[in-house]
Amino acid sequence: MGPVKDIALGIQDYRKIREYNYYYVDKTRMISEFLRRGAEVTLITRPRRFGKTLNMSMLAEFLDITKSSEGIFENTEIMQTCFAKEMNQYPVIFLSFKDAKGNRKLLVKQVKLALLAEYQRFSCIFTHLPHIEQVIYERTLQELLDYNTGSLSGIDNALYFLSKTACNYYERPVILLIDEYDTPFLEAHINGFYQEVHSELAVMLSSALKGNEYLHLSLLTGIQRVAKENIFSGLNNLLVCTVKDPEFADCFGFTTAETVSLLHYYGLELDDEVKAMYNGYSFSGVDIYNPWSVLNYAQRRILEPYWVNTSENKMIRSAMEQCDKLFFRNYDKLIETGTLTASVQPENSFYEMPGTSSLWGLLLNSGMITIVKRLDPGYYQIRIPNKEVRSAFIGLTEYALQIQEGSFSNLFGALRQNDVESFIEQYRSIIETLPSYHDLKDENSYHMMMLGICIMLSGDYDINSNREWGEGRSDILLRSRKEVYPHVIMEFKYTKDESCDLKCLAAKALEQIDRRHYTFGLEGSVLCIGLAHRGKSVEAMWEMK
Repeated sequence: MGPVKDIALGIQDYRKIREYNYYYVDKTRMISEFLRRGAEVTLITRPRRFGKTLNMSMLAEFLDITKSSEGIFENTEIMQTCFAKEMNQYPVIFLSFKDAKGNRKLLVKQVKLALLAEYQRFSCIFTHLPHIEQVIYERTLQELLDYNTGSLSGIDNALYFLSKTACNYYERPVILLIDEYDTPFLEAHINGFYQEVHSELAVMLSSALKGNEYLHLSLLTGIQRVAKENIFSGLNNLLVCTVKDPEFADCFGFTTAETVSLLHYYGLELDDEVKAMYNGYSFSGVDIYNPWSVLNYAQRRILEPYWVNTSENKMIRSAMEQCDKLFFRNYDKLIETGTLTASVQPENSFYEMPGTSSLWGLLLNSGMITIVKRLDPGYYQIRIPNKEVRSAFIGLTEYALQIQEGSFSNLFGALRQNDVESFIEQYRSIIETLPSYHDLKDENSYHMMMLGICIMLSGDYDINSNREWGEGRSDILLRSRKEVYPHVIMEFKYTKDESCDLKCLAAKALEQIDRRHYTFGLEGSVLCIGLAHRGKSVEAMWEMK
C-alpha cells in the first residue's frame, strides 16, 4: 500500500482531485444516470455541502469536447458502462452562481463574471462570425465587461447566444450545467432587492432552456426550485429531483458503504457515535451521510459538528418570523418526540409561496429535517437527521425566542455538570432577556418554552413532556442515555398573585414530584427541579435523589 492519500477538503474541482491523487469517492454513476434519462432539463435540489459542485465539475470534465479526460476517469464506474463512448463529445457550458451573494452590485458582478469566464474559455468560437452575429457578440461582451453597474439588463440573450455559437462551431448540440442556480434569487430576496433582479435573471435562464434548438441536455442544481418566475414552465421534458425522489438518490452525499470504506482507509470505524452524529438522512429511502462532515471527521479525528448552514439559516429565520402558531406547536412536537407528521412541499420556495408546508419544505431542502416515510400525497413523517443537525436547531430556537446566541449551551452545560445553581441562573437570565411581548401568560407557556430549548439535550436524553409517570404526569422528564448524566424532572408553577412567595411555590412544585412518585423506575441519580414563575421573576428549588 502506498502513502495515505490526502483529503480534498473544500476542493470542488474534479480534475484537481484526480490529478493530485486525493481520496475520491466515486460518484461517476451520476453521469450514466444523467445521460440515460435524457431529460431536456434536469433540476436536482440538495442541501449545501452534499457534493453538488464537485459532481457538476465531474460532469463537465467528462462531457466537454474541449478537454481530454481519459486519465482522470481511469478505473471509475462510468468507464465500465456503455456511456464511456460519450466522453468529451459535447461543447459544455458550465456556470456556477455559488458566489452570487451580498448586495445587488456584488451579486450582479458575480453573475456577469461567471458568464465572462465561459465566454473567455470559448473565445476561439467567436473568431469568424457573420457580421450581425459579430455585432451581437461585441454588445453582449461589452455588457458583461461592464460588471459594476448593478444591472443585468442587456445580457438576457447571453446564454442562448453562447450555446448557439458553440453548437455551430463544434457541430454538436450543447450541454448546459448551472450550479447553484437559485443562489442569486435567494440572496436577492434575503437582502431586499428581489424584484430588481429576478426578472432579468429569469429571462436569461428561460431563453437558454426553452425552445433552444442548440441545446442537447441541461442540468441545474440548487437548494430549492424557483417556480414563480416561469423559468421551467412550458418545458415538455423537465425532471425535478428533490431529496424525496428516487432519481440520483445515491449520487449526492456518502452511502453507508462509501462511509465505511473511507473511514476504514483512515483507520477509523463507523461506530454508533459516528452514526448518531452524521447519519440519519434518507434520500428516497437511501441512507446518506453528510460528506462534508465525514471528511472533516476523517481529517481531524474529532467527533463534533462541522456542518454550518449559514445561507439557509438566513432564509429559515426570515420565514419563521412569518409563520403561524401551528408551525411552532409542531416544531415543539418534533423536538419532544423526534418525529412529526406534517404537510411538506419541497417543490415550492417559501419566499414565493409562504406557508407552513413550504417552510417544512425549506427545512427539508436545507438538510435540517429528513423524511422517514411518505404517508399520503404531500404528507410525510419527518425527523431531525442527527446530533449534528440538532446543534443547528439550537440557533434557530434561540433566534425564535430572541435570546442571546449561546444561551442554551451555557444552560445545559451547567446541567450536565450537575451545577444546578448555574443552571438556574442561566434559566433566569433567559427569562429576563425574552422580549416583553413573548407570550408567557400561564404555566404552560414556560413549560413549552423549556421544552423547545431542550433540543440541546436530545442527543444525551430522551425528552418526555406530560407523560404518565409514577402517579401523574410530570411536566418535563429528561431520561439520561448516559450514566454520567443524571435524569432530570422539571415541574412548573405560575402565579399572577404579587403576594405569593415564589420560593414557597417552587417548594410545592418540588413536593409534587416526590408526592406523585415521578422518579419511579428511574435508575441512577435523579435531579428534581421545581420552578415557580411570575412574569419574568423566577425562583427554583431542587433536590438530587
